[in-house]
Amino acid sequence: MSNQKTPYCPIALSIRYVGDKWTLLILRDLILHKKTRFRELKASKGKIASNILTNRLKMLLEEGFVEYLNPSGTKKSRQYIVTEKGLLTLPILFELYLFSIHVIDETAMSASELEFKKEFLFDATRLKEKKIKAYIYFVQVLQKSIAPPSV
Repeated sequence: MSNQKTPYCPIALSIRYVGDKWTLLILRDLILHKKTRFRELKASKGKIASNILTNRLKMLLEEGFVEYLNPSGTKKSRQYIVTEKGLLTLPILFELYLFSIHVIDETAMSASELEFKKEFLFDATRLKEKKIKAYIYFVQVLQKSIAPPSV
């Protein structure tokens, strides 16, 4: 995507990066569900095809929304983490959730989804801050787990 002419409109630019269903669901899974591996993302509810997942991850990497946790690792050990730029999409995810929250059939929701809805309706701003802090802590723990032991 980097080789295309940059849209003049901020909304058009945003849509270029996160304007399709799969990109937003991948970012949701990375940030909110703390999935880091290709196979975890592939197993998500959305049933994304492998080729689409590969293409979206490649774009997210190229555009700086995600990075590899351990770039020198093997393809099988590769883990994806969201960058600061990627975390900036969390308010978009929250707004989309807010847009549809009142029409979601609660009987189809899991206990954790119902708890998220309750917490979201109580204080969405606090929840967003909590999720960002939790994700940053999650990444820090992951980074420590792959760091070589200090001498």
